[in-house]
Amino acid sequence: MVEHNRKRQIPLLPLRGLLVFPSMVLHLDVGRAKSVQALESAMDSDHEILLATQKDISIDNPKDEEIYLIGTLAKISQLLRLPNGTVRVHVEGLSRAKISQFLDNEDYLEVEMDVLEDKDPYKSPEIQAIMRNMLTMFEQYTKVSKKISVETVQTIKEISEPSRLADVVSANLPLKLSEKQQLLEMTSVKERLIHLIQILNNEQEVLGLEKKIGQRVKKSMEKTQKEYYLREQMKAIQKELGDKEGRTGEVATLREQIENSDMPEAILTKALKELDRYEKMPTNAAESSVLRNYLDWLIQLPWTKETTDQLDVIRAEEILDKDHYGLEKVKERVLEYLAVQQLTRELKGPILCLAGPPGVGKTSLARSIARSLGRKFVRISLGGVRDEAEIRGHRRTYVGAMPGRIIQGMKKAETVNPVFLLDEIDKMANDFRGDPSSALLEVLDPEQNNTFSDHYIEDPYDLSKVMFVTTANNIGTIPGPLLDRMEVITIAGYTELEKMQIAKNYLQKKQRKDHGLTGNMLRINDEALLKIIRHYTREAGVRTLERQLAAISRKAAKMIVSGNKKRVTVNEKMVEEMLGKPRFHYGLAEIEDQIGAATGLAYTTAGGDTLSIEVSLAPGKGKLSLTGKLGDVMKESAQAAFSYIRSRSSELEINPNFHEENDIHIHVPEGATPKDGPSAGITMATALISALTDRPVKREVGMTGEITLRGRVLPIGGLKEKSMSAHRAGLKTIIIPKDNEKDLEDVPESVRKDLDFILVSHLDEVLKHALGEKK
Repeated sequence: MVEHNRKRQIPLLPLRGLLVFPSMVLHLDVGRAKSVQALESAMDSDHEILLATQKDISIDNPKDEEIYLIGTLAKISQLLRLPNGTVRVHVEGLSRAKISQFLDNEDYLEVEMDVLEDKDPYKSPEIQAIMRNMLTMFEQYTKVSKKISVETVQTIKEISEPSRLADVVSANLPLKLSEKQQLLEMTSVKERLIHLIQILNNEQEVLGLEKKIGQRVKKSMEKTQKEYYLREQMKAIQKELGDKEGRTGEVATLREQIENSDMPEAILTKALKELDRYEKMPTNAAESSVLRNYLDWLIQLPWTKETTDQLDVIRAEEILDKDHYGLEKVKERVLEYLAVQQLTRELKGPILCLAGPPGVGKTSLARSIARSLGRKFVRISLGGVRDEAEIRGHRRTYVGAMPGRIIQGMKKAETVNPVFLLDEIDKMANDFRGDPSSALLEVLDPEQNNTFSDHYIEDPYDLSKVMFVTTANNIGTIPGPLLDRMEVITIAGYTELEKMQIAKNYLQKKQRKDHGLTGNMLRINDEALLKIIRHYTREAGVRTLERQLAAISRKAAKMIVSGNKKRVTVNEKMVEEMLGKPRFHYGLAEIEDQIGAATGLAYTTAGGDTLSIEVSLAPGKGKLSLTGKLGDVMKESAQAAFSYIRSRSSELEINPNFHEENDIHIHVPEGATPKDGPSAGITMATALISALTDRPVKREVGMTGEITLRGRVLPIGGLKEKSMSAHRAGLKTIIIPKDNEKDLEDVPESVRKDLDFILVSHLDEVLKHALGEKK
């Protein structure tokens, strides 16, 4: 080894991504200004320079702590300046050296260094044995690797000096920079040779594995599938690594999610069993994705997580009243549930069926119920559903299998106690794919739904804490067993007074906000609202009313933006200008008493209305004609009235042979509108008797009731709506069945005050109050 001063000052050349060992000869391209200055300083003295590697190759001006302290003292044998400004230098490594101190020099890096002498550099028998062992392993490595030329191997075999041999072999191995630095810092030749043997041993194992992986991939790949090759190679690598970065990591995540999901014990056991199957299954197996989806559903379903009910009855009542006007029965039922929950905290969720015509607020009421309880809200529409699998899900054996809508809704809710709305339950159908209404029996049965079975999930799922709310327009189309499981609350529709309040307190505010009308920019007075309700809408709900208010809001917005007005006040006269000619009309009381014409009261899906029934007699042979697009029930009522009159002709002072000498025509105006129902029975009988006896029917009297062949008057429905229509038409007296006395409390006080209700149980009482004296 060349002798050098032990301590000396010397220029420092920091190397990026490169390390020079003693005995190495190579060219370096130097571009950094300070490094070029260091080279020039070395050339001006003894041509020696210290080469040390910097820790981070991305740094242009490394600080003292960013340079390894042990480097290589090198001799500069040649320096060449290139046209691009860089300097190419030829260096030869001399010996190891350690930086003892960094010196202050603004032009280039300069250090004080100590030359490190090798320990046990001479050839002892032990060192010689280690050298032979290392050379043998190096030869074996080069045969497998084929990255080192035969000439280089032959040159290395001829080196007899242990230290130089270790450094040359280190320089020719494809090691990381940190590993090479570790070898450079070893001053013990014996230690360095033994470490090289370990490295060569590891490298041979890696090369063996690479060869094994390559052979495995080659056997299973198709020549034209490059992508397939890459996947198989990755799979083989993962297998040799223990798959820590592949499916094992995914399975570990899934296992953690399953154990944290609070599943019941039985389902947890099954989920872990399925997870073990998934872990052992090949990635490209068809069932792999099916099993993964199944595990995801089990993890994402809520099993125990629930929201805490806000059991404040007063607050709940305020929310319900704020969102909806009227609908007292539904609100009362929700508040009763809350009160019982506050006392027991164990009541199963009720199953309510809100039945009524479109537009009365059934769906929005369910949302308000959820808000008042502080629960999550989920809605699914059952309109047109005809496949049982929509409710119960598909079995996992089918392609594209999914859970049913109930389980999907529970996943969306993320809690076990949401308010679950099953919308349009009366519009389900059935065909060869099954009967979905039958599948709903288990869902809506409080005694069974704690073990609801979905075909996809397979295991029982508890629905007992769910508050189910269903909606229907016509409960007559709901199968009996399904209807039996629900608590039906009928929302008959809104009266004119209720529509007025809804328009003033809810719809007007909403439409003003939607159309950017602030403050008092638009006002609609009560007379105008009443005209819109009566002449531009005919419905039980308020959807058309809301559309008409939206139309007025749009026109008002145009007036304001055009600069014509700053605020618009709509009165009764302006309604026709803004909405056009009236679209509907309602029945009014007759101007004078009429013979053969009686006013009945009807209940339609759009609310109550008056019904004028006319009877005409003509000489003939007793033919009875019924016109006005009457339904079967109404025709039967006319036949019953006709038969009653024939049986009581003498008491009624009617010619007993009237049915043989006259043709009778009963007509209900507005023939384009279908009419049906039993409640026109007494009205038809009264009109018929009036025509046969020439006694006029009092114009201010309206009536409703079903008639029997013996003249008994039976109860009817919709008394509230019928009373409202009578009040609107200007009638003063209403004849109703005695059995309907209990329904009078539903009639608004303002209507009851203006009308005289007469309770009857027989047609004779009806005639006494309805017919005037014979002229």
